[in-house]
Amino acid sequence: MNSIDAVTLEVADLAAATRFYSAVLGPDSPHLRLRTSSHATSGFRGFTLSLVVSQPGNVDALVAAALDAGATPLKAASKSLWGYGGVVQAPDGTIVKIATSTKKDSGPVTPAFDEIVLLLGVEDVKATKQFYAERGLVVGRGFGGKYVEFASDPGHVKLALYKRRALAKDAGVPAEGTGSHRLVLSGTAGPCADLDGFVWEAGVSAPVTAAG
Repeated sequence: MNSIDAVTLEVADLAAATRFYSAVLGPDSPHLRLRTSSHATSGFRGFTLSLVVSQPGNVDALVAAALDAGATPLKAASKSLWGYGGVVQAPDGTIVKIATSTKKDSGPVTPAFDEIVLLLGVEDVKATKQFYAERGLVVGRGFGGKYVEFASDPGHVKLALYKRRALAKDAGVPAEGTGSHRLVLSGTAGPCADLDGFVWEAGVSAPVTAAG
């Protein structure tokens, strides 16, 4: 069922990016690959990585770890109607949201996360949903033309679609952006480029690790 075998971030400074993601996701993360790229990009790159955690204390611990590793704060961690979370920007420019649906701690605080969700900001959620459904992805849940989440196997990155402007607003940045997404996906849908220019390569069978 898993649709994403690998998420590859294209970065200008591979050493700095490796240090950051090792500090936040852990060394040899099975969720992420890094590779050097000089593709031009500016402004919002059209996606965010969300780290879903079990309690507010874990949000604070992960935000602190990210800031210590060189991230820039975009939204301070705070309570909301849906839970508790904050947003940072990694040194390579990737926006990372750290959040939980709970509002009280129920166990020891650790810098641990339970799930990674890749949210693609798209212009037409329904059309992009159909694009991916035709390429074998299975919809897990959705809310009309606003949000779609695809099913995934436990322990893998989950793919979701959100309106681009809504995603930028949630991240605390302007929606405008040009150039490369600096994001390449490997998995069920590939090889292809979707309606918003997100590129997929053919799926891989080997475990995914953060590479230096």
